[in-house]
Order: sequence, then structure tokens, then C-alpha cells
Amino acid sequence: MSRVLVVEDDPHIVRALVINLQARRYEVHAAPDGATALSLAAVHRPDAVLLDLGLPDMDGVNVIRALRGWTRVPILVLSARQAAGEKVAALDAGADDYITKPFGMDELLARLRAAVRRSDQGPPAPRTDHVTTDDFTIDLLAKKAVRNGREVRLTPTEWHLLEILVTNPGRLVTQKYLLQEVWGVSQSSKTNYLRVYMAQLRRKLERDPAHPRYLITEPGMGYRFEQ
Repeated sequence: MSRVLVVEDDPHIVRALVINLQARRYEVHAAPDGATALSLAAVHRPDAVLLDLGLPDMDGVNVIRALRGWTRVPILVLSARQAAGEKVAALDAGADDYITKPFGMDELLARLRAAVRRSDQGPPAPRTDHVTTDDFTIDLLAKKAVRNGREVRLTPTEWHLLEILVTNPGRLVTQKYLLQEVWGVSQSSKTNYLRVYMAQLRRKLERDPAHPRYLITEPGMGYRFEQ
């Protein structure tokens, strides 16, 4: 039985989450504020955290930072804040996913299952040397991508972006992180760079670049690689 910590000060939302989670055999603990959340997390060691950002005693981003000081537990933000800057701040602080309110319970539960499943697979080291999809393969050691039996020529920048994404399968990688890693801190706001290079990668790797299956955009937040 997986343990879920719900951090939310709206009792109606808490009740709905607790009922739906318990019906699916999750053990649930609830906290109405950040301080209680951090205490419960230390005691019960949850398998996932569902976190509202607008808490009465502290901003949810500070809760994320505090948790990331000692645990890699999946953190899914549930928030009415829809501004791109708010989303990026939560993800850069260490959140694994961001779901805006109002949300569909089925989608929330699916994202929760995916987060717990990835966590159950253990820490990311050591990484795989090969990534295989139905349309292309990637050899990370040889720095080679092959599609339809032919090598795909990638520029160093394209390769760097692709390598970051495929070594974090299923995880949202923020625009800010990609820009800093590939172009440096001084270029961390140049999101047009990402759009151009991601379009190039899709043209080279995706079967239908206009409807990508593998290199997915999360609008206003970043990108993820789905295998």
C-alpha cells in the first residue's frame, strides 16, 4: 500500500482526495499547512506528496525546498496558480509535476500512479547506455541516433538537449534547466532557442513532427521524453 501525503488547507478538496485515494487502497495522511506537512513527511515517509502552493503559514515552494533537502519523494503540485512563472518556480524547486485546479480526478490519479511507478524504479544512476523506441534508437556512449536503419546527424546542441531528455524519461524538464545546461545561465530566458532546436529534433526523429509522440511540450513549463 502506497502512502500519500495531502497538503491542502481547503477541507472540501482534502475530503475528495482522501475518499478517492483510500478507495484505491492508498494510505493517506493530510496536513492543512506547511509545518504540519514537513512533520508528517518526516514521521510517515510518504511515497508521494500532493501539495497546494497557497498554504496559510508558508508558500508551497518553500515546502518543496525543505523536502528536497532530505528526500526525493515525488511531489505533485495542485494549484490554482496558472502563471508560467509560478509553475516554473515550483518545478525548479524540485516538484515533479504541476496540475492546475480545477483538475480531473482520473488525470490526477494517473499522474500519481506514474510518479510512484517512476520512484519505485529507484534512483537514476547508473543510467542506461541505449534508448530504444518504435521509431529510433539512441546510443548514449557512441553519441549516435539511428532511425530506419540510418544514422541521424545531430548537431552538438541537438545532441545535448536530446541526451538530457532521454536520460530523464517521463520527467518534466523545465525550460530554465535546459537553457542553463545547454546555453549557460546568461541565456536562461531565451525560450525561442528551445523552440527552434526542439522543432529540429522532432523533424529528425519523430514520425509525425507536428504531432510528436516522444518529445512532448508542456506549455509554459518545459519538455518531457516519453518512451
